Amino acid sequence: MKKHNPPPSEPGVASRRGFLFKTIAIVPAASALTTAALLPSAAQTADVAAAGVDYQPRFFNADEWTFLKAAVDRLIPADPEGPGALELNVPAFIDGQMESGFGHASNWYMQGPFKGDAPALFGYQASMPPRELYRAGIAALNEHCRKNFSGKTFAQLAPAEQDQLFKDMDGGTLKFEQVSAQWFFTFLLQNTKEGYLSDPIHGGNKGMASWKMIGFPGARADFLDFIGPADKVYPYGPVSIGKGT
Repeated sequence: MKKHNPPPSEPGVASRRGFLFKTIAIVPAASALTTAALLPSAAQTADVAAAGVDYQPRFFNADEWTFLKAAVDRLIPADPEGPGALELNVPAFIDGQMESGFGHASNWYMQGPFKGDAPALFGYQASMPPRELYRAGIAALNEHCRKNFSGKTFAQLAPAEQDQLFKDMDGGTLKFEQVSAQWFFTFLLQNTKEGYLSDPIHGGNKGMASWKMIGFPGARADFLDFIGPADKVYPYGPVSIGKGT
């Protein structure tokens, strides 16, 4: 199968989408936690897979949902290289995960002692399962924005202001009192990438658009004839686990 490289960006301008052509496990410690419980129940799968413009979140309230859509749109915006996270229903994917084993941390060790400020090398050490961390993190970030941006919430800020907040959270320079801003951003970024690149059965990656963008064949049973020759382009589209097409 021919390797698909990302299109070149403008001279001197780093592509905001470049990380999609690298491993998605670049966020320390989070990936091992988030991939452990990605499969929702049959009912959740049916609800989330039907996500679209009329999707009604099961977990997030209206204010949280507004934040989530703005956040994922900033992390993976639509551009000439491909569709954005909003177009691929990534918010619906994340909402579904909040009601899954991952959101409840159902198979994690969640007993004390808790050390929420432990280095990422040691993994997630706080007492909140991801669904509680999301809720507390969104509230804390919006409150920070109201205090520092004339009453505006995160979703109402300019893109450059949103980018700087993400950088400050990721770098540990922005801290919240009740929840780790750094871990909140870690989960948000990781879950956004998962929703963008996962099988559509989980609710995101609508129409397998991200797979088509990077040339990934999906869940086809056999494509050995197209492995090896560098000049042989894979001629078929990707296949989803859910529908087989």
